[in-house]
Amino acid sequence: MEKLSFHVLFCLFFCAFLLVSRPIISQEVEDQKEFDYDEEGEKGPAHWGDLKREWHNCKIGRMQSPIDLFHKRVRIVSHFTDLKIDYKSSNATLKNRGHDIMLKLGDGAGYMEVNRTRYFLRQIHWHSPSEHTINGKKFALEAHLVHQSQTGGVAVIGVLYNIGRPDSFLSKMKEHLEEISDTHEDKVFNVIDPSLLKMRSSLYYRYIGSLTVPPCSQNVLWTIVRKVRTVAPEQVKLLRVAVHDDSDTNARPLQPINHRKIQLRIKSTIY
Repeated sequence: MEKLSFHVLFCLFFCAFLLVSRPIISQEVEDQKEFDYDEEGEKGPAHWGDLKREWHNCKIGRMQSPIDLFHKRVRIVSHFTDLKIDYKSSNATLKNRGHDIMLKLGDGAGYMEVNRTRYFLRQIHWHSPSEHTINGKKFALEAHLVHQSQTGGVAVIGVLYNIGRPDSFLSKMKEHLEEISDTHEDKVFNVIDPSLLKMRSSLYYRYIGSLTVPPCSQNVLWTIVRKVRTVAPEQVKLLRVAVHDDSDTNARPLQPINHRKIQLRIKSTIY
């Protein structure tokens, strides 16, 4: 009887460990029918936390994203060298997830390193207009570079765009975006180089938040590059047209900061 109890306890402990250590990225919802961005609709952002039990963080979480990076709340941290980025060319798959366009990267795409922890680049997706704001200002587009550590921790780099000259990274994907705009099939690339994003900047915001889509999992390390890039209007339009939904936006509304710390870090270069 004691032996049986031991095995039962062991199994319960092991199952609990698997649930806790399950990577956040694998939990991102990819079914376009499960939620949407219609603020008046039953599946809109205000109701995400009520749609499924496991999405409760969308409603009750105290560290939700996106937020407004309001300068009066930001603490400047100078001479920091905690962020290192090393991206490499890799195979990739362009996927229409219904609520956004995602570029899933193969192994070996590189990593970002924060305080000696490496987060490996897994995917890139886009929101329009931007989800994060700076002093209340929204931008035309926001790219999220999603990384994952070996222990399942998630770190996201956000890149903001104003309307202006075409973005070189999106220009290289134009044909592929057009190809998937009328189909649910994935598009496989032989090689794509994420370093084309060229995120060189001496300023970046840092805070702890969440995924901006259900299940809104928390403890995500956010890095928002302060330097705003440019993107052509037709590139933003193509990203939206390619998505199979009826919405004009795929940006989650701003979330309460709830006394979280927001840092503006300064160093010579982040890439």
